[in-house]
Amino acid sequence: MTIRSILLHPDPRLKKRADPVTEVTDDLRAAAADMLETMYDAPGVGLAGPQIGLMKRILVMDCIKDPEVAPRPMVLLNPVVSWASEATSVHEEGCLSIPEHFADVTRPAEVRVRWLALDGTEQEEHFAGLWATCVQHEIDHLNGRLFIDYLTPLKRQLITRKMEKLKRERARL
Repeated sequence: MTIRSILLHPDPRLKKRADPVTEVTDDLRAAAADMLETMYDAPGVGLAGPQIGLMKRILVMDCIKDPEVAPRPMVLLNPVVSWASEATSVHEEGCLSIPEHFADVTRPAEVRVRWLALDGTEQEEHFAGLWATCVQHEIDHLNGRLFIDYLTPLKRQLITRKMEKLKRERARL
């Protein structure tokens, strides 16, 4: 497994819709393992293909934060929200592609998601709490949407300017 570089906003790949996974290959399985390794190393609770420059509809997540509880790494291919609750919840979200920036985002409190697993089987699960927020955040990535897109234009511009500065500083190192 390899820890991959995470793209930083602004990057045009982060604003592009990812292509559907048409075949589960050994390369895709290896990429999924790399993505989980990268996510855990960051550390984060989710990571989408476009964040590492893989323009496929793949995401990984594990919202278990308690060290006493076994991790639950998940890989979702071509995930689709099949149901969303009318009730909403607000979570402070961050993003590995927008480090050190956080904002409250309102999303459906619960969702049902259908996806293809790495073994080729169809899966479906009901998510609530952090899991619901995370899966929706990562599916947004697959659609070229970032959590800052939910903010006012002014807040979004401010974060984007700070990220451009961070990228310039990192490029000098």
